[in-house]
Amino acid sequence: MLAEKNVTQKEITKRTIVAFLIFFALIAAGIFGWQLLTDQPKDNGALKPLRTILNANENIFKNYVFDSTDLSRKYSSSAVAPRTRVNGDAGMSADFDPAKWKLELVRRPGDTLFISLDEIKALPKTEIIFDFKCIEGWNQITHWGGVKFSDFVKKYNLDEQAKMQYTSLITPDKEYYVGIDNKSILHPQTILCYEMNDKPLPMNQGYPLRLIIPVKYGVKHLKRIGTITFSNTRPRDYWFERGYDYYCGL
Repeated sequence: MLAEKNVTQKEITKRTIVAFLIFFALIAAGIFGWQLLTDQPKDNGALKPLRTILNANENIFKNYVFDSTDLSRKYSSSAVAPRTRVNGDAGMSADFDPAKWKLELVRRPGDTLFISLDEIKALPKTEIIFDFKCIEGWNQITHWGGVKFSDFVKKYNLDEQAKMQYTSLITPDKEYYVGIDNKSILHPQTILCYEMNDKPLPMNQGYPLRLIIPVKYGVKHLKRIGTITFSNTRPRDYWFERGYDYYCGL
């Protein structure tokens, strides 16, 4: 049995002073470190050290974690939320005229196709019920219908474009835009969506055509697609420019 040791008042005072000194030193170090961080230049909306970490995470997930054979969990129709939430309204201009809409598909410079909704709906239809996840912290079981992006690629002879690294999608008003790695956009559950809950998309959900990509957070599910292009360099991305992760994968 260990003998008890009497601690004198002098020792207690000494230890208390040391503890306070360490406490205040840690606070000072924290303040100094925070000031040093916030003084760093920004890179696309994020402080440069943070952007470096986000880019490193993207490289790991894109090249070592993502598997195109892994499917998002599917749900039954009974699990679908009674009211589908709207994740943002950027790019949803009030003056949009759906009668004039056609999808602008830029296969390469000087080779642009204008595709109607009826032409897209003529392709094989795919439905998916999955857990839609938003970066704001909410999630919801939702039901969508449309055309697999991979089927769209086959129909419009986009094999060469599919071998590139990125796809860009932009709203008709040019106010919202996303860049998506082609490994993800060619995932078998990615669809060009024209239906929600077995009905045409509502205007606030991206009528007439939106992207549904279950392997990404909601910010990548661009509503009201106006233009699609392809590239080997990262295209502009609305939330990336505002400090968010470019990849946004699940």
